[in-house]
Amino acid sequence: MPYLLFVHAFDVLGDPVRRRILEILADGEASSGEVCRVIQAEFGITQPAVSQHLKVLRESGFVTVRPEGTRRLYAVNSAPLREIDTWLDRFRRYWSTHLDALATEIARGKRERRLRGRTEPPNPRGETS
Repeated sequence: MPYLLFVHAFDVLGDPVRRRILEILADGEASSGEVCRVIQAEFGITQPAVSQHLKVLRESGFVTVRPEGTRRLYAVNSAPLREIDTWLDRFRRYWSTHLDALATEIARGKRERRLRGRTEPPNPRGETS
């Protein structure tokens, strides 16, 4: 994906309403009315404003739409998200080592609690030392 398309993709995803719409659609296909009800309740914007966000997502390739009778059903198009994920690969090293270290510390703490539980009698008040 060319650089300018990535910039555009981040512009599209930079909007909290559009990110929320993608979150809703990540759970599965939804009608424009269903999306509208959630977004209106959470963001307090009008139906035409929600429709405009859906249009931006559709035109930028992040969602697909198919007619079903009088309804329009929207779904996530994973291709642009995979392309962004691939682009982000070069930066993953900046947070992966930190997440690996965090996982190690969490495992160490669980192990220590488990070992402590075997050697210390239970505290009747539920207090920890």
